[in-house]
Amino acid sequence: MPFRDQGPSMGWGRDFFALLCVLIAVCIIVWVVSALLRPGGHAHHHEHSPGASAASRQSSDALRILDERFARGDIDAEEYTKRRDLLRGSP
Repeated sequence: MPFRDQGPSMGWGRDFFALLCVLIAVCIIVWVVSALLRPGGHAHHHEHSPGASAASRQSSDALRILDERFARGDIDAEEYTKRRDLLRGSP
């Protein structure tokens, strides 16, 4: 059989291709599973679920903006706590 002994390097291309196919398949599986585990791709998906009321979404958005303003230094701690309490409905 003339094609039986083709040297040590002839099988490497086929083995490399098989390994590449397996790696691609694993990447696709990981991508699909991760897409299924985080629907919508939102880190705060529970805040924007269909069951959440519009008022609670607006309140959480307002709190987020307030947090950002405080972090930037636009408002001081006293102003921050006063506005935060108003948004949360605390006296």
